[in-house]
Amino acid sequence: MSLKRLTTLAVLLGASCCASSAFAHARLQASDPKAGSVLAVAPKAVRLTFNEALEPSFSKIAVVDAANAAVALKHSEVDKADPKVMTVALPPLHAGQYRVQWSAVTSDGHRVKGEFGFGVK
Repeated sequence: MSLKRLTTLAVLLGASCCASSAFAHARLQASDPKAGSVLAVAPKAVRLTFNEALEPSFSKIAVVDAANAAVALKHSEVDKADPKVMTVALPPLHAGQYRVQWSAVTSDGHRVKGEFGFGVK
């Protein structure tokens, strides 16, 4: 293979690697409570950890009960020391099923959403 072809191939491979990372979106990596968990004691907060830093003004957490009624929450917060972490304090929860609904925006401006459930005995 000629030097010109090798150089062109190297440039194309490098560009495709950079382009794929530039189009990556935030992904939920961990949650507390864990998705699908059933807890003996109601959690005092929801803590979500993402793979990228979040934009605080555009990222939020909501919680709904089994009847799809919103649980009254204060504003969710992105951790200033670790902007990959977003939390919201919870009021006392009764026994039942709950769904955490989140939306996250990263510095690339893309919004991603997700949800998961957990239960309280």
